[in-house]
Amino acid sequence: MQSKRRLTIINRHYPPNLNITGENAWDLASYLINKHNIEVTVVHIDRKYEGGGTKREPVGNVYPVKTIYEGNNRILRYLSGTLDGYNLIRKAAKLNHGPLIVMTSPPLLSMWASIILGRKKMEWILWSMDLFPEGFAATNEISSSNFLYKLAYKQTYKNAPQKLIALGPQQRKVLEEKYGKKMESVLLPCGVFLEQNNSPVLPAWKKEPNKIYLGYCGNCGNPHSAEFVKEVIDAINPETQHLIIAVYGVKADQVKAHTKGKPGITLLPSVPRNELHHIDVHLVTLVNSWTHVAVPSKAVSSICSGSTILFCGNKESDNWVLLQDAGWLVEENENLRQNVRKALSSLIREDIKRKKENAHTIAARLNKLIQESYATIASWAKIY
Repeated sequence: MQSKRRLTIINRHYPPNLNITGENAWDLASYLINKHNIEVTVVHIDRKYEGGGTKREPVGNVYPVKTIYEGNNRILRYLSGTLDGYNLIRKAAKLNHGPLIVMTSPPLLSMWASIILGRKKMEWILWSMDLFPEGFAATNEISSSNFLYKLAYKQTYKNAPQKLIALGPQQRKVLEEKYGKKMESVLLPCGVFLEQNNSPVLPAWKKEPNKIYLGYCGNCGNPHSAEFVKEVIDAINPETQHLIIAVYGVKADQVKAHTKGKPGITLLPSVPRNELHHIDVHLVTLVNSWTHVAVPSKAVSSICSGSTILFCGNKESDNWVLLQDAGWLVEENENLRQNVRKALSSLIREDIKRKKENAHTIAARLNKLIQESYATIASWAKIY
């Protein structure tokens, strides 16, 4: 029997659990299996997490790894997440099913890859999503001068991967500087879906289609500015605009609470992906301290649905560098309220229509980029 080429994907999340990074892992695995007949192994944590996305059945050879803790105590979650990362890398290294694609969830997964795979001299590929330990410092959970932070940072970037999958050109540049070397790499923006099945049916929540619909759909976590979303809630003009809020995450409750008694707002548990295009302008936010540490996928998925974005963040972010022709920028500074009100008051149908046309052009370009990157990743598979 002819031996197959192999690759292994390592991530905390994988279907049937709902999570955007798990969906991205599934998309890549499915492509490699169906288009290139590659034997894909997926090593993930065996538990359910809060998140959004489309429910899918797992593909590939799946190896779930048990976690030691599933509660909500923050300290225990951090400790168990650190141990989960160690166990994932150990399991994948033991299986040795081809080069290892290491994603960045749980936090410090790439640190364990650097330590364990570097010591074993095994071939690995970093697929960067959120960067850690930098993410801990970005939320002020630990100081960048702290001994433990410095130790984790040093170990994370001590042994570079052989190849890199980055979310955008800006993040790739930052990572190559951190590792101190250039690597063979591809760009794989999170949020691009090769199958985009937009529903032509007007959703029940769009009761006044003559108005401009804005929406915040998805996670509002540590990398995101709840203040920006609350300023938009306060600035909405209910005569001409309507805001959809479908939010989860650590800052979700404060966003929902801020909508009480405010006109022109609809709260929903979620918005299906095939209805995203019915929102004219999607709100996207990235706190300045998280620039390059994270690249929100909702920006990319919104553009790929054919909508536009109102982006609150740093103009050097990959979100803005890649998508600016289909959006408006609100800089996060001391004039946030004024900036938001100015942006909302300037929204007109003609500009939205033009930027939606740009969105389709960008989506086609991103779709081509994804397929080219997938083909390159397929070439990295090897017979083991």
